[in-house]
Amino acid sequence: MNQRNIPPRWRKSSYSNSGSGGCVEVAPLEGEVRVRDSKFPTQPAITFSRFSWATFLAELSG
Repeated sequence: MNQRNIPPRWRKSSYSNSGSGGCVEVAPLEGEVRVRDSKFPTQPAITFSRFSWATFLAELSG
């Protein structure tokens, strides 16, 4: 089965339960990571390569 046909398993931080309803959700897949806004789950996700996502996280943790 093509990876694009498999529904992603979206995850969000446990710190995002503030009641505002807004947070970033992440779905790691083979070879890529998808990111979306939890307030708009039907909108298209942004797709990053695994390398780009790892670089982004490394910069955040500095």
